This record gives sequence, structure tokens and C-alpha cells, in this order.
Amino acid sequence: MTTPSALFTGQTPLAVRMRPTSLDDVAGQGHLLRPGSPLVALADADARTTATSVILWGPPGTGKTTLAQAIARSSGRRFVELSAVTAGVRDVREVMQEALTQRDLYGQSTILFLDEIHRFTKAQQDALLPGVENGWVVLIAATTENPSFSVIAPLLSRSLLLTLRPLTDDDLRMLVDRAVADPRGLAGAVSLGDDARDALVRLASGDARRALTALEAAASLAPASDEPGALPEIGADHVAQAVDRALLRYDRQGDEHYDVISAFIKSIRGSDPDAAIHYLARMIEAGEDPRFIARRLIISAAEDIGLADPQALPLAVAAAEAVQLIGMPEGRIPLAEATAYLATTAKSNAAYTAINAAIEDVRAGGFGRVPAHLRDAHYPGAKRLGHGKGYVYPHDAEIGVVAQQYLPDELRGRRYYEPTARGQERDIQARLAKIRRILGSDE
Repeated sequence: MTTPSALFTGQTPLAVRMRPTSLDDVAGQGHLLRPGSPLVALADADARTTATSVILWGPPGTGKTTLAQAIARSSGRRFVELSAVTAGVRDVREVMQEALTQRDLYGQSTILFLDEIHRFTKAQQDALLPGVENGWVVLIAATTENPSFSVIAPLLSRSLLLTLRPLTDDDLRMLVDRAVADPRGLAGAVSLGDDARDALVRLASGDARRALTALEAAASLAPASDEPGALPEIGADHVAQAVDRALLRYDRQGDEHYDVISAFIKSIRGSDPDAAIHYLARMIEAGEDPRFIARRLIISAAEDIGLADPQALPLAVAAAEAVQLIGMPEGRIPLAEATAYLATTAKSNAAYTAINAAIEDVRAGGFGRVPAHLRDAHYPGAKRLGHGKGYVYPHDAEIGVVAQQYLPDELRGRRYYEPTARGQERDIQARLAKIRRILGSDE
């Protein structure tokens, strides 16, 4: 009997072989594949004049490449794929020129699938604009990062932004079972135990590619059965052997990427350094991007600690810079140092709640005019308008504070920043009370 390891050696990866050839076979993303939706319209072979470019934003393994290829096959369009990791401006221009030639000479439109568009520089993205704007290509760009920050505005305005969601557990079970039975996949050469299926789903955390890669590796470990005619069975232990231990530890209990980082931040906020270090270790061992962890530490320092300990933010920033300089695995040390410091120091979210309250007032129209004595008086004619008249320079006062109105009339007496009595904010609280008495804003 042919063993699973012999059957699958040297083949194209299972995740690639199992890519759907039409939108009907795509798992998940039902919110994007309803009748009449932009993606369905692009895939319609009778509507090839539709040339709406799209940007697909979503986590890895949610089907961005699959959707692009399925649309190209279904619509009969020419398909060209570039990766922003390796392609440059010259490659983009060559594709655009060839697409224009194909359209003018043969009447064939081109889908340009650009993976990881967030890695393109502004100049590289600019090179896409003529082809997108003139309809030489239908651009389907994929990104795992927020396009509002990583894609230039002119390209965003010429494209539809569609958000992909992680696959559900049911989607993943269906994909795994399909891969076991499908002739393109494991062709029924193995059976899959319920515990192994559950382990694959937990491991995948919504990522189809991860589930199928783990399935293929586990299949190669399943031993041939001693019973005549019985198939080798993949068990949970084969999944555990096939997949990196750290990845399993991270996802073993069904933890998602965001669940662990949430627990990490909440442990810091709750002043539990042991729990915070534990979640940090899980992320590090799972291969989490250390820059992501460092960014979360910076946010935690500003949001949850604030001026109760003004050293927290610069320390978190220093840890982030250290990780950039020294890399991993040594970067775990400054990350651990910052985590322990933030977890054990005094906490205050007063600055965080202050800016939120102020923004809420501004959005509600509560901003009023700047008091005349605070307005810029340096340009010609400003003084004639009364700008700056009556302004008192605080440094001329002995204590550096003078009775003077700073908020607009409509907000006079409104308070946003209310320091706590924790950490260094205790001193700020006492000083601010005196300041507000002098300003007359303590009424």
C-alpha cells in the first residue's frame, strides 16, 4: 500500500492545489460574495467591461489570492501576479504596457493581482495610477495592513476597499474535509480523526493556508494501518508532531491573536507582572512580530499609566527602539523589562479620558471661538481686529500663572483633565488645584 508520505512527496503544496477555481467554491467571505456584489460582478464572464479595481484587506489565509485567481478564471480575463516584495516600478510599467497592448490588439482585459501592496513605496504605487485610472488593468491588491495608512489616497479613491474576515471554524472544517477527499488534495488516501480535525481548526485561527499546511504535514506522519484495506488515520498527536510547538502553544486552547494581546494589555493594566510576562512569552514563542508587541506597550504606557509615571512612555519607546536595533531573540529582554515596569508602576488613564472627552465635545460642535486675547496678533491688521489685546504673559508673574481665560466662552469652566491621587499625579493634582483657583476655573 502507498504510504501518505510517498504519495505527497514533491507535489505542489496542498494549500495551492486546493485553491478554488470559481467563486462558488470559496469558503467564507459570504458578505463579499452576495449576488450583484462587486466581486461577483468582476467574475461575470458576460460583464467583462466592468473594470472596478479593488483592495482586499484582511488577515493572512483568508482568501485574497484565491479570490483574485477565481475572478480571473471565471471572467476569462488575463491574470498577472506581482509581489510587492520583489517587484519594482519597472515591473509595474511593463505589466501596464503589456495590458494596454493586449486590450488594443486582442480586446482582452487584464487582472493585475498585487500581493502585499503595503510594501510598495509611494513612487511604486504612483506607477499603478495610469493603468487603474484608464482601465488598462483591473487591479486587485491584497494587504494585511490598514490601507488608510499604507495605500496612497489617489489609489484608494480609484478602488473599492473590501474587508475580508477570518474564516469560521465551520469554514475551516469544510476546507479540511474537502482537502482530505478531493483528488487535488489527499485523494482519500488518509482518514482524519475528530480530535485531529479540531486541533487543525484551533491551530488555524481563521487561516485556511495554515490549516491545510498543517494537514499536509500531519498526513505524512500518519502510519499505515495494520488492518487490510484500512486507511492511515491522522490523529491529534500527528498534528502536534507536524506543527511547530510554539504555534500550537499559542493557539492550543483556541486563543486568537487578539485574545492573547488583549490578555497581555489587561494584565499590565491590572498590575499583574507575572500574567503579563506569561502572555508576552506566549507571543514571543509563537513568532509574534516583536514590533507589534512594542507598539502595544507604547499605547499601554500612554493610555493606562500616563502622568502617574511620566517615565513609562519613554521607557516603552526605548524598548521598541531596542528591539529594532538588536532584533530577536535578544529583543525579548527589553520587551520583558518594559512589560514588568508598566505592570508594576502607578496607573492613571486621566490623560486618555481627557482627550476622549475633549474630542467628543468638538465633534458635537462644542468648540466656540478662540478668545480674542489668545488669537495670533503677528500678521498685519490683527491688532486692529483686537487680536492679542489684553493678553497677559504668564512669565511676567512671580509664580508663572495669571488669572486669564483660555477656553472659549462656550466651554468656560469645562474640565477634561482630572489627575488621580496615584503616583506622580498626586503632586499634579495638588498643583492643578492651585492653578485652577488662580485661573478662576475651580468654580
